[in-house]
Amino acid sequence: MGYRGAVQKPAEFVREQVSTVRDTVATAAASAAAEATTVSGSVSSHVGDFIRSQRSAAQVSLRELARNAGVSNPYLSQVERGLRKPSAEILASIARGLKISAETLYEQAGILDRRAGTAGTVAALRADAALSERHKAVLLELYETYAREHARDLDAQAAPAATPPPPAPFRTSPEKPSEEEPA
Repeated sequence: MGYRGAVQKPAEFVREQVSTVRDTVATAAASAAAEATTVSGSVSSHVGDFIRSQRSAAQVSLRELARNAGVSNPYLSQVERGLRKPSAEILASIARGLKISAETLYEQAGILDRRAGTAGTVAALRADAALSERHKAVLLELYETYAREHARDLDAQAAPAATPPPPAPFRTSPEKPSEEEPA
């Protein structure tokens, strides 16, 4: 009875299916974990590069910034190299140490959405040492408003060109102006 040997018992079938599902889930989980590590690694590397560039521009040593920010020297070094992802509180401390707005670091870390406008203009306003944080915030708000309005105007100008004008009404003969009868 070779036919009976080909039929799987229900318990074996279920075990095989469970094993297949486990393998599929494990593969998917490993793939998702690798992707998440890549994404968070690029964000923390980006914020670390930004912190390093701001520190260099301010001509502040790593030790001095660590002391001013109230974080350890090794930890700050790891943040700059993208090995650690700092919390919002640590970013705020580092921003104080660099004398820049915490919002700037939050944007670099992906905590806040980037403001509208040209990144160079926004960076220049934030880097200007002659402006207080309050003045920077006001100027950035005005700049963002003007940039949004300009983008809206450009969109409005482009919209009519994209849609053809409506066809003229069909007329069989020229219309004569109606004459009103005197009352």
